Amino acid sequence: MTLDKINARLRAANLGVTIEARGKGSVLSLRAKVPPKDGIGSPKWQYISLGLQNNPAGLKRAELEAKKLSVQISLREFKWDDWVEPEIPQSDTVLAWIERYEIEYFSRRSRNPKSETTWKTDYKQPFGQLPPDEPLTTEILRQSILETEPDTRNRQRRCMAFGQLAKFAGIELDAKSLRGKYSPKRVNPRDLPSDKEISEWRDRINKENESWGYAFGLMACYGLRNHELFHIDLERLRESPVLRLTEDLHGGGKTGARKVWACYAEWWDKWHLWDIKLLPQVTGKTNAALGNRVTTAFARYGFHKPYNLRHAWAVRTIEFDIPVELAAQQMGHSLAIHHEVYHHWISDDVHQRAFDRAMQRSDRPLPP
Repeated sequence: MTLDKINARLRAANLGVTIEARGKGSVLSLRAKVPPKDGIGSPKWQYISLGLQNNPAGLKRAELEAKKLSVQISLREFKWDDWVEPEIPQSDTVLAWIERYEIEYFSRRSRNPKSETTWKTDYKQPFGQLPPDEPLTTEILRQSILETEPDTRNRQRRCMAFGQLAKFAGIELDAKSLRGKYSPKRVNPRDLPSDKEISEWRDRINKENESWGYAFGLMACYGLRNHELFHIDLERLRESPVLRLTEDLHGGGKTGARKVWACYAEWWDKWHLWDIKLLPQVTGKTNAALGNRVTTAFARYGFHKPYNLRHAWAVRTIEFDIPVELAAQQMGHSLAIHHEVYHHWISDDVHQRAFDRAMQRSDRPLPP
């Protein structure tokens, strides 16, 4: 049973009443020619909200209400008092549920810059797409999810956030079935710069700004995330090309403290990465803010994708025959993520060079 079919039946019966879904298609109303609410003037086309949801049960009830209204109009027994538009209790609106969920969310985790960033990105932004003054319903959540492109990060984020909100509010929502097949490896592969191009970019930036050239060198040599530049144990970096990331002051970062080995070690020496006084002095209350400072700075010099340095480091470790479990640990993520994301960037050239090296080994297996 659909809204169009019901309205077709009402028109065929010449009842003078139709049903419409309003408020982003979630709340059903009747439309008919009825007297003004103040009783002054002749009848005119007006909406009468039923407070019913646009679902099978709501549609079935709405059709009955439409027939009832038609009878009242024809018998001139229509009274607005019989059709008072129901007010939405403030405690049941989308905004009220979001506010309650935010309180519950931060009751389960400490409120710090990192968790605030997660809340704003993964929850507040999707929640901002919902009508704040409407009642929180399955249909409102579902329709908002369907507004996004399938198999995208945006779709995945809404499904996750709305699924949690629905569970908290006791609303049935099968968000998992709508998530699609998005995963990081489905993103179109980037054109990674070669190591030669990375070195040239470092020299180019370094000529214009020595501090940002130093930052570029660190990210290229160690495969760092943008914000991790500012969570390095700099004093130890003076001593050896093994970089130590500290527990940061913005909520622990993604992985906390870890060690990363230079790849290439020669870059540590050639680019004076031990000269820690060269690190840019920037401020930011969150890791996201620090990361944006880096992106903005590199963009000024024409380099627009800092994360490519991290991708290139991951691919480089394959060419160095560094075991994937060690590379994953140094990058600060799981082996599964390493396989899913970073191996996706490995080109045929990388495979060919690895094969050639294996064939040239003096101790490689020989055919019988």
